[in-house]
Amino acid sequence: MMTFPTIDPVIFGIGPLQVRWYGLMYVLGFTASYFLVLKQIRDFSYKELEPCFENLNLTLILSVVLGGRLGYVLFYNFSYYLQHPLEIPATWTGGMSFHGACLGCLIGGYLYTRKNKLDFWTCADMYVVTIPVGLGLGRLGNFINGELFGRPSNVLWAMAFPGGGPQPRHPSQLYEMLLEGFLLFTILWLLKGKPWNQGKNWPHGSMLCLFLIGYGCFRMFVELFREPDQHIGFLLGFITRGQLLSGLMVLGGLILWKVRQTQQA
Repeated sequence: MMTFPTIDPVIFGIGPLQVRWYGLMYVLGFTASYFLVLKQIRDFSYKELEPCFENLNLTLILSVVLGGRLGYVLFYNFSYYLQHPLEIPATWTGGMSFHGACLGCLIGGYLYTRKNKLDFWTCADMYVVTIPVGLGLGRLGNFINGELFGRPSNVLWAMAFPGGGPQPRHPSQLYEMLLEGFLLFTILWLLKGKPWNQGKNWPHGSMLCLFLIGYGCFRMFVELFREPDQHIGFLLGFITRGQLLSGLMVLGGLILWKVRQTQQA
């Protein structure tokens, strides 16, 4: 068994203001996405997006935060927040859902691109290939916080988390960091510039589809090692809420892939 590296979640504080590692990971993720998308705009000469780039970024950031919070409220703890509605805006207390953030980002991005007469599929492809960077950093933040830990295990790298009792557990946050973060980013970033069928470019929307499918598959796999939310447990006795939502992502990605291939055939 390995020892959990105790790291203060608070980097530093000035009076009531605290700068936390988890919040820093969000900032680093948004910053990385900003520069990676900017690089693609310049590499592919997508001049139509340049005048709207800053406003689109702001729209997507707000959509991620709003969608992530509402997703957690609706998908993971609806009964609690139904009784305590004033706590819904209290994001600093924890509780964000990636599936909600993803949905919020898609809706916000679609509405913005439609209003500004930009191609939604092109913009979506440019952004989704950068999202895994933020995902990986976010999972590292979860690990530092000692939250969202894995199920009990006797593997050599298992560790006892402060909130998980004395039992050694899978460091499932690190599994997610590697799969949903590093590996998914590598796959999408390499594929986006490669021809896919007899020298043809990927149809617009392809990277979005591959992201939905890839993330969904990786997340469903890691959920086999991750401790289910205590207040939810297993659905139908064997499936977690995360696996259910990720399965819907995979299904949505496959359907969208078929639709986009048909539209551009």
